Amino acid sequence: MSENQPIIKLEEVSIFQQNNLILSEVDLQIYPSEFVYLIGTTGSGKSSLLKTLYGDLKLERGKGFIAGYHLHDLQKKDIPFLRRKLGIVFQDFQLLFDRNVAENLFFVLNATGWENQDEKAARAEEVLSLVGLSTKLHKMPYELSGGEQQRLSIARALLNKPEVILADEPTGNLDPKTSDDILSLLHQLSTDGNTVLMATHDYRLIEKFPAKVIRCQQGHVI
Repeated sequence: MSENQPIIKLEEVSIFQQNNLILSEVDLQIYPSEFVYLIGTTGSGKSSLLKTLYGDLKLERGKGFIAGYHLHDLQKKDIPFLRRKLGIVFQDFQLLFDRNVAENLFFVLNATGWENQDEKAARAEEVLSLVGLSTKLHKMPYELSGGEQQRLSIARALLNKPEVILADEPTGNLDPKTSDDILSLLHQLSTDGNTVLMATHDYRLIEKFPAKVIRCQQGHVI
């Protein structure tokens, strides 16, 4: 995709949760390799916007585009293919706690169509190296610190070489030092070519790691 073309584009979008209007008249453009903060108070629509982008909420009104997919025409059968182009990182990590680090990654690789064992092993080692967890391959998630668990969730999000990383409060459960480490990692991924859209309410991070900011406020995106 050309750097001159937005990788995320919303035009006159309204976002609903069931019949409740959450955000209206949303116009948004984010370009390849951009790092963008999505801010706003609790309940302002940050998570709803992200859910729309990864196909968890159907786009009922307006036009939306992300990583080659038109959200307004998105069929249920297309959602798994869209998500292979996206890396999604959550606040609560969403790891499989009955499987070790390698098995957490293999679970995703198997679910997204990887078949060759050597290629799976090589990709798992590659993403763990990117996030600084090369020595943790056989550790169980509960043996990792909170920061390491979030690094593992980021490694998992990177497995299929996503064009866009959507991070929903990824530092919400972390102490300031660990939060800084995770932000540094996400900014580095952006420098390396990933587009990153990160929802946060931690303004300290925005001051320390400046980037473009968009705000959900009073039913609109500013």
